[in-house]
Amino acid sequence: MAEARSFAQLARNRSIAHPCATGRDGGGAPVLVLPGFLASDGSTRALRRTLTAANYHAFGWGAGRNFGVRADMLDRLDRRLDEISRIAPGKVSLIGWSLGGLYAREYAKFAPDRIDRVITLGTPFSGDMRANHAWMLYELIARHPVDRPPLRCVLTEKPPVPTFALWSSHDGVIAPASACGQAGERDHAIEVSCRHLGFTSDARALEAVFRALEHREEREEPELLQACAA
Repeated sequence: MAEARSFAQLARNRSIAHPCATGRDGGGAPVLVLPGFLASDGSTRALRRTLTAANYHAFGWGAGRNFGVRADMLDRLDRRLDEISRIAPGKVSLIGWSLGGLYAREYAKFAPDRIDRVITLGTPFSGDMRANHAWMLYELIARHPVDRPPLRCVLTEKPPVPTFALWSSHDGVIAPASACGQAGERDHAIEVSCRHLGFTSDARALEAVFRALEHREEREEPELLQACAA
């Protein structure tokens, strides 16, 4: 029932910008939002509209439904950034929900000079990839083991750009410790009190995304960091 309510909330919210965008100014900075497994750009619409309302130039990934990791994933993202650069020049912030966060982390390792920062939303980049409730469905649809994708990568390796991990102890799909990560696997971890499906529309998650986008490494902001689940 909780997941059904989350889907209903997502459907209601995805067509509006949240009030937390009020008074913020992203200066037209480009942001690319990557959807989770079996999701498409429709699932990130509320987040992108809220970013747009705060004067960010927000883009969907434009690749339809996310059916899992493919061998040409990095090349496809590279072409998408080529398209974005013609519209909104400058380094791009990558926001990835769930599986989309793994794509964001790996692309930032592949082309760090093109990326401003990476923000993951309930993404299982740390520990056992089977520490979630979706891995069997993933293997059935993607047709490869969840821990052996058709792309050489070390998921726990931190990208060489500022990296923020949003995680929730109430996620319900991804193990909190897997989405939070350990020191050295990400730069900052931010705890958000929402369900997995709420990361792209819940007011608390949207506020945390803005905190990550507005964070500057040269300023000390210890309040950004939150302890991870054991």
